[in-house]
Formats: sequence, C-alpha cells, structure tokens
Amino acid sequence: MENINDTLKRFTMNSRFQQQMNDIKREVINHPDIREFLRKHQDEITTSMIEKSLMKLYEYKDQSKDCRDCPSLDSCVNMMKGFEPEIILRRDSIDLHYRPCKKKRIADERKKSRELIQSIYVPKEILQASFGDFSLESDGRLTAYEYAERFAREYELGKKMKGLYLYGKFGVGKSYLLGAIANHLAENKQISSLIVYVPEFFREMKQSLSDHSTNEKLEVVKKAPLLMLDDIGAEVMTSWTRDEILGSIMQFRMQENLPTFFSSNFDYGELQHHLTYSQRGEEEKIKAARIMERIKYLSIPIRVDGPNMRH
Repeated sequence: MENINDTLKRFTMNSRFQQQMNDIKREVINHPDIREFLRKHQDEITTSMIEKSLMKLYEYKDQSKDCRDCPSLDSCVNMMKGFEPEIILRRDSIDLHYRPCKKKRIADERKKSRELIQSIYVPKEILQASFGDFSLESDGRLTAYEYAERFAREYELGKKMKGLYLYGKFGVGKSYLLGAIANHLAENKQISSLIVYVPEFFREMKQSLSDHSTNEKLEVVKKAPLLMLDDIGAEVMTSWTRDEILGSIMQFRMQENLPTFFSSNFDYGELQHHLTYSQRGEEEKIKAARIMERIKYLSIPIRVDGPNMRH
C-alpha cells in the first residue's frame, strides 16, 4: 500500500492541480481587500504564510462584505448567515474572524426591542407604525407630526433632547405617532425604544410584588434609551404606583436626561388632577405637583386633534 505522504506528493505534482492552485492564488492576491491587507502587514507576512492560508483567503474572497450582495438577512449568501468575514493575523498564520453584519445587528436590535415591547402590552399596530401612514388632515396632527419627525431626524444617542407629551381625544393617532418615532429610530439609527402601555404595566407591577420581580422590571423601564409611556392617566391611580413606580421612573430619567415621551387623554392640568387623588380618595397635591414638574422637564406638550381614526 502506498504511503499517504507519497500519494499526496504525487497528486500535488500533477500539472492540472498546480494550474488550478495558481489560478486560485492569482484570484486571491488580486482581490482589493486582500491586497490591501497584505500591503498593510507586509513586514509580518511571509510567502509561506500566504501559501498555508490560501484556502482561508479564497473563502474570504467569495463572501459578501458590508451586505453588498444581500438584499435581506434571509437572503444572506455567506457561509454563516448574518456574519461577514474579516481577515486577521493569528500568531504565524492568516485567519478569518466572523462578525455580525449590519443587517444582522439591526435585526438583533429589533428583536430585542420587540421582546421588550411585547412584554409590556403594546398593540401590534403600534409596532408597525410609520410616518408615511400618519394622516395630516388637521393642524394639530400636522404640528405633532412635525415635532415627532424632527426629533427622529435629529436625535442621536446621548444627545439631550426633550420628548413629546401628546394629548387629545381618543383615536386621534397619539399612540401611533409614538410607534412611528420608535420604528424610524430603529430602522435608520439602530436606536431601540421601549413603549409601555401604562395601565397594564401598573397592574403588572402590582402583581410582581408576589414574585419579587418588581425592581427588575422597574429597572428595565427606568434605563431604556428612549421611553414612551402610552395612555398615561388611564390607569387606576394609587399612592404606591404614583410615588414608587411613576415617581421613580421620572426622577431617574430627569437626572440622566433620557428622552421620554407620553400620550394621554389629559393635558398637563388634567393629569396633575388625576395624580392628586388616589383610588382611596386621598388628596396629595404636593406629590402630584412634584411628578408633574418632572414630566414637564422631560417633554413638550402638543395637542393632537382631528377625527377618531379608529372609526
């Protein structure tokens, strides 16, 4: 039986095989990214290293970079879907490192945001909202749209900007506009938002006292990069939810200058009245005024009018 080394040696001496290897090497060396990498590391890379790593470099050549050849994440052409190769030096050899591509990072961010939003009771239509589908048939809706679009266009992570306090009758598009802002930021700037339907969230916080998960859930809301409190004022108010939950959220976000949005059927004055009286009829004007000062610090009030779009 022929020794395996002799078999390999005889095979590699084959002229056709040699020609194929030379063609592969030529393609690899002439690839712009690979040529630039070799030029950049010319003092560290030897001919022997290139020969040993030829198949790795060929693998790099045939894959998409910067999502150039991928119309969508599902159509990714790379060996590892959603990951793009990067050439690296590893000790005395040339190797590939796979990192998440741009589309993969956006998809992961959206998935993370959807999971958070889904856990805090937001209607599905809000998660699909867009500026393009927002009706501008009244002055109030036009003004609200202009403020919302400007925020979405100008905001960057870490930038100090006031959110909006959108108030008006039922069904005029307040919640929808919050969803449009969140979707625009996710799609165009990869900034995640957390939209919280306040009445259900407060009920969940009360129930979480039994399994001691209150603080964990509260921290998620307090520290969201961009928070939207939907339908504030529709909840049954208690001293505990006002002071320990809402008050804690408002205080933290004011101190950290974190963008915060609100939608409500109440204007500032009506919301303050709502916060003043607890479910038991207790009147606590000072505590309500303290929370309202934080809401006013965080937001610009805008009245949204027009017909009820749900009918």
